[in-house]
Order: sequence, then C-alpha cells, then structure tokens
Amino acid sequence: MKYIENLSNNPWYNLAFEEYCFRNLPNEEDYVILWINEPAIIVGKNQNTVEEINSEFVRENGIKIVRRVTGGGAVYHDLGNLNFSIITTVTGPERIDFGKINIPVLKSLQKLGINAELSGRNDLTLDGKKFSGIAQSVWKKRVLNHGTILFDTDLTVLSKALNVKKDKIESKGVKSVRSRVTNIKPYLNEDVDILTFKELLLKNIFEYEGQVPEEYKLNQEQLNEIDKLFKEKYSTWEWNYGESPEFNYRNYKRFPFGSIEVRLDIKNGIIKEAKIYGDFFGTEDVSKVENILLGNKYDKDELTNLLKDVPLQKYFGDISLEEFIDLILE
Repeated sequence: MKYIENLSNNPWYNLAFEEYCFRNLPNEEDYVILWINEPAIIVGKNQNTVEEINSEFVRENGIKIVRRVTGGGAVYHDLGNLNFSIITTVTGPERIDFGKINIPVLKSLQKLGINAELSGRNDLTLDGKKFSGIAQSVWKKRVLNHGTILFDTDLTVLSKALNVKKDKIESKGVKSVRSRVTNIKPYLNEDVDILTFKELLLKNIFEYEGQVPEEYKLNQEQLNEIDKLFKEKYSTWEWNYGESPEFNYRNYKRFPFGSIEVRLDIKNGIIKEAKIYGDFFGTEDVSKVENILLGNKYDKDELTNLLKDVPLQKYFGDISLEEFIDLILE
C-alpha cells in the first residue's frame, strides 16, 4: 500500500483526482488518500441532484455541488470533515462489500479512542450515531472505497443543506438528520486539530497493515490529466446536475439495500423515456437498464420477458425480477 498526498480543498478537483487515481494508477498496488473539501454536497452517482439538496440554502451559502462515481446517498463535506479513499483490487467476483476493506480504518480509529463499528449497509457509527458514510465503485477488478469522517463538521449546516427523504430517517428510528449524526473530535484520546488527526489516522492505517508509510508521487503528466478531468467533467453542470426529462409515471420504494425511483414517459403504450434514480449500490451502470426499457411496450409480460436474463442484482443490489417489475408497473 502507498499513500497519495492531495492538499486541495476544491471538491470538483478532489473528485477528479480520486477518479483518475482509481482508473489509471498501476493496479499491482493499493492506495490510500486522505483529503478535505471546502463546503460541498457530494451526490451519489444515481441520484437526482435537485431533489437531494436544499437549493436555496446551498446557493445562499456558496456550497458547491459535485457528483461522484459511486452509488449511495448525498453527503455534506466541510473543512471539519476528513475523507478517506482506499483503492484496491477485487478478489473473487466483482461485488460491493463494505466489510473487509474498511477494517484498517475501523482499527485505526479505535486506536485513537473511537470505538466505531460498521452499521447498516454502509455506515460507521459511534454510540449509535453515524459519523461516516461509505460508498464503493468496482471497475475492471479495481475497487474505489471512500467515506467521510465527521471530525468537527458544522452539523447545523449539514442538516439544512441536505434534503433527506422521510422514510430514510424513519428507517433509522430517529426523528431528524441532526439527531442521527455526530462528530468524533470529543471522543478522541487527545485534543488535536483535523490535520494532526489526518496524520495520526494515516500512520495507524499503515501500522495496521504492517507497513511504513510510503508516498506515491504523481508526475506532471498525471496532474495534467487530473486537471483536464476537473475542468471537462467535475466542474460542469451536465455532470453534477444533468437533464431530468418530463415523465408521466413515477414510483419509489425503499429496499434493505437502498432506494429505487423509476420514472417513465409512456406514450401510446410505449416507453419513450426512462430514468432510474436512487441511493443503491451496484457494479454496473444503471443506464444500461434504462436503455433496455426504451421503445418497448408498457406491458407486464413484455417487460418480464425483456428483463428475465438481466442480472438486476449487479445494478441495484438484492432485488428480484418480480420486485423490479412491480416497481415499474405498480
């Protein structure tokens, strides 16, 4: 394992930096990146941005919006939040698995006095409160696993900036976003600032792996490619918001693995437009499922036959064909 230094606080640049490393660095090595964003909302790959954020509050407070390449839900970052990225290789089938890959982070936090545990599908919690949300993407046998660590974040801003669906809050057994999250700074063994905490966490991760921290330094050509990705993708409206065509059918349901919302434009019994949103995790691009639906009859038998050989679990999680057809037709 090697670490990669990234001192930028620009969320658009930082997400470009992370994606470049994920897709382009030598795959015989694992990498860890610790990084901090200025105030921003990081939206999941499959989410409808405008419905996940409090647009007026975000605009008035200069909070940046950026979409990431992993699934899951929207999260708030500020200078009191530390992000970690682990890039490694899949062993066995390509699938989303938050267990083993996050053990070094858990153990490193415990060494600092944070008795954290992996809870639910993708949260790290302390005393029953969430301080970290984790997301993953799998691509060509490589895994990008990244997460937040609420160190000393302004939790009031967090609760005002995000629009969290009521059913998600209720599924946690709490009444508000603010009541289900916590910062970890008060729980640390010693009083340190976030930059010192960053250094300690990196040191502990490498100690857990039985290694001495070694840096992988990006060359100028690589940095130029990151800058190009930042300018041409991550700082664009098309990537961060994207088009949301009009639809005449909409259905939403929360499953144990996450939420799915299907929107269709149906004319004369034919599916003309299809868009699937949600905070689910998958190893395949959901646009492939959207494209399968286009131009076909809005009919149960036809759709069942169309989708019967599609591995839906790779796109969404543990969903059956019958459950997905019900979502489309209900």
